[in-house]
Amino acid sequence: MSAIDYKIETGAEEANIAADQFRAGDIEHLRPLPRISVHAFCETPALQKVMERCGQDRRMAKVNLRINSGSITAAANMFSTMATPNLIILETATEPRHLMEELAPLAAVCDPSTKVVLIGRYNDIPLYRDLIRNGISEYMVAPVSMPDVLATIAGIFVDPEAEPLGRTIAFIGAKGGVGSSTLAHNCAWGISNLFSTEVVLADLDLPYGTANINFDQDPPSGIAEAVFAPERLDEVFLDRLLTKCSERLSLLAAPSMLDRAYDFDPMAFQPLTELLQRNAPVSVLDVPHQWSEWTRNVLAEADEVVVTAVPDLANLRNAKNLFDCLKKLRPNDKMPHLVLNQVGMPKRPEITPGDFCESLEIEPVAIIQFDAVLFGNAANSGRMIAEIDKKAPVAETLSQLAHLVTGRAEVKKPKKGGLGKMLGLLGRK
Repeated sequence: MSAIDYKIETGAEEANIAADQFRAGDIEHLRPLPRISVHAFCETPALQKVMERCGQDRRMAKVNLRINSGSITAAANMFSTMATPNLIILETATEPRHLMEELAPLAAVCDPSTKVVLIGRYNDIPLYRDLIRNGISEYMVAPVSMPDVLATIAGIFVDPEAEPLGRTIAFIGAKGGVGSSTLAHNCAWGISNLFSTEVVLADLDLPYGTANINFDQDPPSGIAEAVFAPERLDEVFLDRLLTKCSERLSLLAAPSMLDRAYDFDPMAFQPLTELLQRNAPVSVLDVPHQWSEWTRNVLAEADEVVVTAVPDLANLRNAKNLFDCLKKLRPNDKMPHLVLNQVGMPKRPEITPGDFCESLEIEPVAIIQFDAVLFGNAANSGRMIAEIDKKAPVAETLSQLAHLVTGRAEVKKPKKGGLGKMLGLLGRK
């Protein structure tokens, strides 16, 4: 379709497709955006939908986004009586020969530091060069998708020379006592050993955390000092709080004491997690089984979330609620990973893994059989599973989980049953 024949209705339909069809991996590489103000002026419902989806993304958590229905003229009228934001995003169907004339009133009221992104209908190289020469930061051809818009904003406001941010992996249990902390600790240890990567394990369960016990450590300080004194938090202070568990694994231990109440503001852990991202390639967050504003925020901002459950009815209900909530909190990210733990406990009635996962409409990334002796020996000796028995099946499962959450492997869908499966059984017989 040529630019002249381009129809706005068709463009809106294509933009809807662009808004809905993208992989979570398309935006995984993007850094969180800084604290900026953005005004978007949308002429079509399609772009308004894209901008609304941008506003829901966790990378936009610090961005003050305002979405308006209107044209370039509407933007010029608004900013004639108020200060312009850090970024203005404009949608227009104006032909190239009239576009500069339409932009003139806005240019007259725009602050020199304000950036402008234009989304137009015409794929015209001379127009693009003319716009850039006249101070437009970027020109995009509709239809645009949510990753396109986020990448464009990041290209303007994120320093390309900045050090890459580390990956944050949050573990939480669907119920207390399901083994989420044990998996978090073993996964952190496995990542540091398998990939020779610096890893920080942060135990966020301040009153009852077990990371210090599982690694046979008794540090004098840890995560409490970081959370209760955020004004002191910097790289030097963080380094003083960390305890070495192995060559490349450091622990930010919980005090595990009840000498005070641990009530936190919703954003209490954000300075710490941001500092960890800047200073460690991988941060593993052991999130306690509780539901509060601060746990919601920690889970919403993590790069990966792992939910651990055991196959009973209470876990099924809680896991479903957790997955539904996280989907709303992280609409543009991959679904959390599900690990079924303690499967096959003797004399305990349980839901079969197939029925459990079918109800959640999700495939588990790992199913770990109940093994009281192996896990008990590891816990009581302050060692990891692979240190106790590196040939145990669960040690290989934990290794695969470490590959998955660090982006070194993908979840493989199991082959469907049916005739092929039946022929395979006959062949084996």
